[in-house]
Amino acid sequence: MALIRSEKVCFALLMVLCARPAALAQQPDAGEDGQFRFRFVGPRVGNRIASVAGVPGDPSTYYAGAASGGVWKSTDGGNRWAPIFDKQPVAAIGALAVAPSDPSVVWAGTGEAWVIRDSDVIGNGIYKSTDAGKTWTNMGLQETGRIGRIIVSAANPEVVFACALGRATGPQQERGVFRTLDGGQHWERVLFAGENIGCSGLSMDPHNARVLFAGMWQLEMHTWAELSGGPGSGVYVSRDGGTKWTASKSTDCLMHRSGRLMWLSRPQTRTVFSH
Repeated sequence: MALIRSEKVCFALLMVLCARPAALAQQPDAGEDGQFRFRFVGPRVGNRIASVAGVPGDPSTYYAGAASGGVWKSTDGGNRWAPIFDKQPVAAIGALAVAPSDPSVVWAGTGEAWVIRDSDVIGNGIYKSTDAGKTWTNMGLQETGRIGRIIVSAANPEVVFACALGRATGPQQERGVFRTLDGGQHWERVLFAGENIGCSGLSMDPHNARVLFAGMWQLEMHTWAELSGGPGSGVYVSRDGGTKWTASKSTDCLMHRSGRLMWLSRPQTRTVFSH
């Protein structure tokens, strides 16, 4: 009995000694207090994370879309992640969006859109969940191949825009910007720049839902060549909610590729960045 008690005491002492250095290692340096730093939180999917979405006002809930690993969800600020898209017949995720007015409504665009390589995965349209990712329904756009951005209107969750790059392996009509006014029941192509030109970026003015900018990318992927950029690439703007679009006059420097679009909003100034 004394021997067993002695072994327990030794084991407890060993655990304390092993835990002490780890606890000390987690203490931040005095000079780093208050600094903003990035840290890896996952998910460990073994490939690229192509899209991320959060819930406004909820710092604990996040969605991550993998280029070939489905959709993952965290409800504890990124400490733990769970796959929530495994029952669907596609694994490539290019875009995610949460309805600003209803966090239970989540959209997922399939197909990796940021691609210019000979190895990638194509999707089969756009999916919608009305129960925060528990179940999903394919809402169409199956032939678009790759969807790189989804925007849900903050004023009306039934209004959704999808930025479709296309399969990019040949000329096709299912490219550009698509819009639904009824939550995905019907889709209309509202911006088409050419059969070899797809949408690579889409942004909505956070102060005016009628103003949108779209980045268009001329792209062709063949077994013998990968052609990126051209006169069809550029930035387009709509000021009527996506019905009419005009090409920006300052797109000469963007002929190679117009990519992600980002708003920088200030009380008196609104700036759009493209890269």
